[in-house]
Amino acid sequence: MKEVFLSHQKGPLEDRIAIVTGAARGLGAALARRLAQEGCHLVLADINLEGAKKLADEIESTWARRALALAVDVTQEAQVREMVDRTMAQFGRIDILVSNVGIVEVHEITEFPTEAWRKIIEINLTGYFLCAREVANVMKEQRRGVIIQVNSKAGRQGSLWSGAYSASKFGGIGLTQSMALDLAPYGIRVNAVCPGSLLDSPLWEEYLYNECAQKWGLSREEVRKKYTDEVPLGRACTYEDVANVVVFLSSDQASYMTGQAINVTGGLQMG
Repeated sequence: MKEVFLSHQKGPLEDRIAIVTGAARGLGAALARRLAQEGCHLVLADINLEGAKKLADEIESTWARRALALAVDVTQEAQVREMVDRTMAQFGRIDILVSNVGIVEVHEITEFPTEAWRKIIEINLTGYFLCAREVANVMKEQRRGVIIQVNSKAGRQGSLWSGAYSASKFGGIGLTQSMALDLAPYGIRVNAVCPGSLLDSPLWEEYLYNECAQKWGLSREEVRKKYTDEVPLGRACTYEDVANVVVFLSSDQASYMTGQAINVTGGLQMG
């Protein structure tokens, strides 16, 4: 019998260079793992450097992709510029930015602390702007690139007790659309992904279940059921659901898509 050798099956993003912010854990870490699986080399940016380093080691050992962990506060211009400079020194180009970092606090609007408002806007919106601006300067020279913001269903419809978060995410979609227009002549595509409730994420497990349970007088299990029951497809959003869309938008299959905000909400948010 003739022996058959199977060639290496390359991923759709083979050898592309991707920066993921907020990459040390949760959704950011899941997206970084998926991008590595699809062939990317990674820059893992997070204020939690130890977590980013641990993930970098995992990516290099599991998928034989290069991974660089960096301590980055996305609200600090100098640190964002250093992130871009280090990426260029290590890899020579930037193909993909996934702006994932974000925070939320829940307060009824008449009780919303001003400092909490400013912090959320600064991290979620200004941080996205700074990362996208610095990366876009590199991508303009390359005349190609992909910028993706991890947004939220709260960027498409106001969210209870989350005025600052929702405002930051609505602003993120406006910024995404504006950047898409600015950067289209350079072959740079800019899109947003709007997940539904990631009910198994650290954000929910460590914060939102307790806050919602206290405000509604429910158990954590009842809060989860309440949010799940609202979804037409009958389940929570998963990391894989979001990663599938991020990979598609990063790939050449989405070469005619820019300025879009893609809902990944199981039908909870439409249009």
